[in-house]
Amino acid sequence: MRMTRTHRFTLLACASSLLALVGGCADKLLKSDLPAPDTFRLSASATAAAGDVAAAPATAPLALVVARPRAAAALDTDRIAVLAAGSRFDYYSGARWAEAAPQMLQENLVGVLASGGRFAAVYAAPARAPAELLLDVELRRFEAVSPGSDASGGPAPVVHVQAQASLVDTRRGVRVTSFVAEAAVPASDNRLGAVVAAFERANAQVVQDISVRVQAAAAALPATDSR
Repeated sequence: MRMTRTHRFTLLACASSLLALVGGCADKLLKSDLPAPDTFRLSASATAAAGDVAAAPATAPLALVVARPRAAAALDTDRIAVLAAGSRFDYYSGARWAEAAPQMLQENLVGVLASGGRFAAVYAAPARAPAELLLDVELRRFEAVSPGSDASGGPAPVVHVQAQASLVDTRRGVRVTSFVAEAAVPASDNRLGAVVAAFERANAQVVQDISVRVQAAAAALPATDSR
């Protein structure tokens, strides 16, 4: 079928309109007016309580690998979790962690354990360097619990952090110790800044607890495989 000049003009006009529409949509996506979310990074003090440091045995000349903590999908995210009315899991809008919660915990554990000076080396998994010890962690809780039905109003929430930690002697395939570390820290107010501050304190308590107990268990091990 032969196309007339009128038909060609109509098709060109439609194509031009379609391209303009697509370009406009793309321009809106690239130039969104939505504000960037606030980003928070949690850290743990590299200095444990004086009593804990004094009680820890001498340096263990062993290397340690810290595995990335396992976590349920609801916690393995960079979103800040809040549990409202004891059952409804949600997230704070307009706010994010700098990394997913398990990765932040791994980074904190590596930093604190390495700064303690009680291991020959401390690595984050995956690591190519050989290590005699493996710290396996499961992140079980990492959320703010709101006593009300609406997390944005009402009483201040309480932040809960809980982790199951297991130290494994990879030379023998033996679990040296296993324990649960947990903390519950009330936020000073029902504001995001206060909630993040409570996360900071609860996270630091759990990291310090794991660090002290792992160092003590590792120091009791022989430097070489006794088999």
